[in-house]
Amino acid sequence: MTAEPSSLTDADPRPHVVVLGAGFAGLSAVRSLRKAPVKVTLVDRHSYSTFQPLLYQVATGALNPGDITYGARGFAAHTGAYFRKGEVTTVDPETRTISLDVGPDLHYDYLVIANGVTTNYFGVPGAAEHAFPIYTRGEALAVRDRMTSYLDHIAATGEARGASVVVVGGGATGVEMAGTLAELRNTVLPSRYPELDPGEVHVVLVEMTDKVLPPFAPRLREYAAEQLRARGVELRLEAAVKEVRPDSVLLADGTELDANMTVWATGVAAHERVKNWGLRQGKGGRIVVGGDLRVPDHPEILVAGDIGVIEDDALPQLAQPALQTGQHAGRTIMHVLAGEPTERFHYKDKGTMATIGRLSAVADIAHGPKLVGVLAWLTWMFVHIFALLGNRNRVFVTLGLAFRYLAQRRGVMVVGDDPG
Repeated sequence: MTAEPSSLTDADPRPHVVVLGAGFAGLSAVRSLRKAPVKVTLVDRHSYSTFQPLLYQVATGALNPGDITYGARGFAAHTGAYFRKGEVTTVDPETRTISLDVGPDLHYDYLVIANGVTTNYFGVPGAAEHAFPIYTRGEALAVRDRMTSYLDHIAATGEARGASVVVVGGGATGVEMAGTLAELRNTVLPSRYPELDPGEVHVVLVEMTDKVLPPFAPRLREYAAEQLRARGVELRLEAAVKEVRPDSVLLADGTELDANMTVWATGVAAHERVKNWGLRQGKGGRIVVGGDLRVPDHPEILVAGDIGVIEDDALPQLAQPALQTGQHAGRTIMHVLAGEPTERFHYKDKGTMATIGRLSAVADIAHGPKLVGVLAWLTWMFVHIFALLGNRNRVFVTLGLAFRYLAQRRGVMVVGDDPG
C-alpha cells in the first residue's frame, strides 16, 4: 500500500475522508465507508484500539492489556483505509487541515471527529494529581501497579496493618471496580498475602447522588447496592468529594476517608485542545452538531461518539451510541456524495449492563427484561466477549474471565505488557 494521502492534490481523485480516533465511533465510521468511493485515513495517537468496557479487568489483574487491544493499522488495512499514527495538535476548518505532532499535515474533504473524551475531575482540588483514573490502557496498568506494589510493601514491612481503596463514582465503572476489588480482597488476599488481615483492607465507594447506577431501573440499582454491601463494600451515598489528598479523600461534610489509593471513575470531558479547533462546544466540551451529525457551520465536518452532542438530543456517552453514530457519520458522507438528502440520526437503545462480581450482574435490556444475578452475568459475559475485535482477543478474554470467576478462590493476578 502506498503512503497515506496528505493533500487534496494527490493523484488519487477520490474525496479524502479523515477519521480522528480509533475507538468505537472511529472504527465504526471507517467500516461503514469501506465500499464508498472515497479514500479514508484513520488517525490515532496509539497504534491500537482499546476495548474500554473491560479496562477495569486489566486494572484488577484478570486480563492483560493485549487481550483488549486490537491493532489499528491492521484494522485500517482490512477495511481498505490508511492509518496514520500521531496526536492531533490542531484542526483548521477554514483550510481543512489537520496538524499532527509528527509528520506532514493532513488535508481533508470530509472529517469525522471521533477522538473521544478524557477524565473529568470537575475542578476537585488534588483529584488530577492524586487520583487514579481508568480511562486508558496505561491508566489501568497504573492502578494495577499501585495496588500490587502497595500490598507487597506493607506485607514486607508491616508499616500498615491494612489498606484502603476509595472509588469515586457510582456509575457502571465505579460499581464494577469496587465490586471486583472487594471480591479480590475476600478471595485472593488470604492466599497471596497471608501477612495481611483481609478485614483491615477496606473498599469504599463514594457517590454524590443517593443511589448507585443512577441510569438503571430501581430494582437493578437496589440489587447492585445489596451485592456491593454483601461483598463488604462501604457505600457513601449523597457524599460529594471536596478534595483528594495523597493518602485520603475529604468529603464535603468534613469526613476524611483514608485512601492508600483513590480510583476516579466519575465523568468525562473533551480534551483541552479541542477548544482551539474553532467549533462550538456544549456541556463537557462536547462539539455541538445537527441531527445528521454535521457541524452546522462546517457541514464537511461530522462528529461521532462521546465527543459530539446533538443540540436537541444529548446521547449517553456509552459504547452503543458511539458505534451507531460512527456508522451514521459514514452513511451521511455517502448521502452527500450521492447528492441525496441526509437523514437525522436515531439512537436505537439496546440497554445497559454492569457486573458486580462473580455470578452477579445487572442488565437493563431495552424493550426487554431487566435481569439480575447469574442470567445477567452470563448476558454480560456473552455481550462483551462477542463485541471484541479479533478471535485471539475473544479466546484470551474468555479464558481470563473464566479463570477469574470460576477458579476464583485459587487467586489470580496477571502481570505483563507495558503501559501504553
